[in-house]
Order: sequence, then structure tokens, then C-alpha cells
Amino acid sequence: MANRAPSTAWREVVAADEAERFAGYAASFVEIQRARTAKLGKGRAVHRKQHLGLLARVDIEGDVPLHARHGLFARAGTYDAWVRLSNGGADSLDDKAPDVRGFAFKVLAVTGPGALGASTESQDFALINRVSFGFPNSAAFVGLVLEASKSPVAAARHLVKKHGFFGGVRELARLQKSFAQKFTGFATEHFHSAAPIACGPYAVRVRIRPHAAANDAKQPKVLAHELARRLLAGPVTYDIQLQFFVDEAITPIEDASTEWPESEAPYLTVGRLTILAQDVDSAEGKVHAARVEAAKFDPWCALAEHRPLGDVMRARKVVYFASQTERGAV
Repeated sequence: MANRAPSTAWREVVAADEAERFAGYAASFVEIQRARTAKLGKGRAVHRKQHLGLLARVDIEGDVPLHARHGLFARAGTYDAWVRLSNGGADSLDDKAPDVRGFAFKVLAVTGPGALGASTESQDFALINRVSFGFPNSAAFVGLVLEASKSPVAAARHLVKKHGFFGGVRELARLQKSFAQKFTGFATEHFHSAAPIACGPYAVRVRIRPHAAANDAKQPKVLAHELARRLLAGPVTYDIQLQFFVDEAITPIEDASTEWPESEAPYLTVGRLTILAQDVDSAEGKVHAARVEAAKFDPWCALAEHRPLGDVMRARKVVYFASQTERGAV
């Protein structure tokens, strides 16, 4: 298939009941968060387990095509950054347990009109090791998460009720396969925004592509230790890439479960993320890890030119804010 030209003809479709529904989601996630906090100590509603909090640098290229020159990518520059690596779940499970892995980074000293209306002082990216979100919209995701927080049996019953017996079995198998996929480590995996953000008048999904090659070894037993060893030897680097909306059929805005095909919407490299060489076990490293754990990593902490798009991102705005308020994030 031929590559398609980036298009500005994307549209968001906002349901009439979103404000009420998202407020309900936020209340439910805060309830889960409080229950986990009582058991495990203060933490996030999801992505609770922090593996590492790291110092990084972002370098933006100066020769990107005109359609990418917006917001953070408008001109060449170098920025300090923070990185938070996490598991996706609401619990703090052993690394051997199947889970989504999170890679969030905060680009510092980025100033300008913000996505939330006021000015912003950072540009945040919240990525996972999945090309797409795995659920078409927030309702599908939240419904399952709330039942899963009760028990695996409740989650299975929810899927059967929603999809029928055979459809529920297929959906459960799909989710189990996705959660159990091999993970080689944070230095060697691709991470994706899985849902779109704006890039000026365009819409994009974001990916970081590792420079270190993946191998066929088993998943490291302790994910933090594997990356910590690498960082004692030197920096770990990734390309920052954008994938542009081309049309609603191929690159939908509101359906976060659809993988945007690289054959028709290729990735464009716009910069580099470098996790600096550092000793995470030093006193300084531990202080920074605590600072990262207390901080917000939120796609809505963004320039207006990179406003998050689509139902999943709009739900995140409400749910993340409630979770941040609950734990007193700074």
C-alpha cells in the first residue's frame, strides 16, 4: 500500500453524556485507589508500581517536514526531562506477573498556552508497550477494570455478559494473550501513546523506538535491575516518532483499539530521548526517584498544540485529575 499524505480533516465526536460518565469513572477509580492505598501505601490508581524514576534529555531535530513543526517540534532544541517506568496495574505485583508496561516522560521548561487552558511548564507523554489501546473507548476499558478490581471471576462474568458466552471467551483469550506477551526490557521495547494527540492542525500518535536491539532472552526477573545495569555503563537512547492521521477509515480518532497501519501512515522521526547514564542506587538517584513518584505524568500536561484527542484521552483528563488530587501529586 502507498503512504498517505497527512490530513487535517480529523474530527472528535463528543457524546452528550461524557461529563457525567467521566465523573463517574473518576469516582470509581478513586475508590480503587483508596483501597489500594490502605493496603500498599500512597500511590496512583493505575500504573502504581514504579520501576525507576530517571533523569533524561530530549533533543528535537531542526529539519523535520513542515507538517511536523508544531509545539515541541517547531524548532531544534535540547530539554531536560524526567522518565517514569511502571507496570500498568492498580497493584504492585511481581515483575513476572503479566502486565502492560508504562513509559512516561516529562519534557521540562516547555512554556506556552496549555492544553487545559492555562499556561504549561512541561510537555508530558504517557506511553505503553502496545501499539493501540486494546479497547475501542473508555466505557469498554473502565467496565472491565472495575470488575477486575473485584476478582478475576467478576471480570470473566462481565465479558460474557457483554459479548455473550463465546464472544466473552474469545475476548478473555485476547486479553490474556496481550498481557502475557514477551517483554524484553525497557531499553529494547517500542512504546506508544496508543491514542492520538494534536500536532498543530494535525493529529498524531507518538512512538519511541529503542536504539538497543531486542534479544531472544527471557524477560528479566527484575526489570529495574536490568535497566539500572545498562545505565551504569552508559546512556540509553530512543527515537521520538510521530504517526500522522490520514483519514478516518485508516487512522480513526475515536476508536483507540485500531492499530494505525505503518504501511499507510509511516512514522516520522522528530527527535531523540536519551536516558542519561546514572546510578539509580545512589543517594541522588533515590531522591530523584522519589521526586518522580510524587510528580504528575499526564498527557494533558501539554502545550495546546499537543492537546490529547479522542474519547480515551478525554476520559483520562478527568480520571487522572481525580487520582492526582487524591494522592496530592505535585
